[in-house]
Amino acid sequence: MLTVDFSRFPLAPGDRVLDLGCGAGRHAFECYRRGAQVVALDQNGEEIREVAKWFAAMKEAGEAPAGATATAMEGDALALPFPDESFDVVIISEVMEHIPDDKGVLAEMVRVLKPGGRIAITVPRYGPEKVCWTLSDAYHEVEGGHIRIYRADELLAKIREAGLRPYGTHHAHALHSPYWWLKCAFGVDNDKALPVRAYHKLLVWDIMKKPLATRVAERALNPVIGKSFVAYATKPHLPRAEADAT
Repeated sequence: MLTVDFSRFPLAPGDRVLDLGCGAGRHAFECYRRGAQVVALDQNGEEIREVAKWFAAMKEAGEAPAGATATAMEGDALALPFPDESFDVVIISEVMEHIPDDKGVLAEMVRVLKPGGRIAITVPRYGPEKVCWTLSDAYHEVEGGHIRIYRADELLAKIREAGLRPYGTHHAHALHSPYWWLKCAFGVDNDKALPVRAYHKLLVWDIMKKPLATRVAERALNPVIGKSFVAYATKPHLPRAEADAT
């Protein structure tokens, strides 16, 4: 289940991609399949080991084209272990809402992104997320949980402040919002409640079968209750006078 829409966020074979806070690796795997040179980075060592296993399995199965590479590594988003201007593309999906110093993370991403490079940022959308917070303290008051809810204009302002130029936004995963509302209403750790179990089966069916009816419904509902807000931006090239001085 991808949150970044690669039809709006073009990726070329050979692009060097950083999936920052990669989690289980869903976007890193897609970039690898598209022929990129991928670095999947996360502070969770257990998840990184699983991502590395999946990269190896994908290579063994021939799922990645010739020239594609994939590395999984532990790291700190506030102190990335890469030189300046190392990547053509940076993806950070459902991560910034967890980090107190979100401006510091943005600064690090801009530092390692090449001029002209592209960045995709996804965060929980304000409205659906606010419902979750209202229904359940346990949803967000946990170690490593969500510490803020972004409004779209607030996130875009921070992106611009970091020196990036936003070029597009959209919402995603509308069908997942009701699932999380149910989870929050019946208890975030209660997977046995009938409404939660029934809706989870619907989501699994949707992900596995991709029926036209749910695809159309989600596209129609995304602008209204899409669970995630997605923003795309580029890092501008230096003005000629500044580039000459540098």
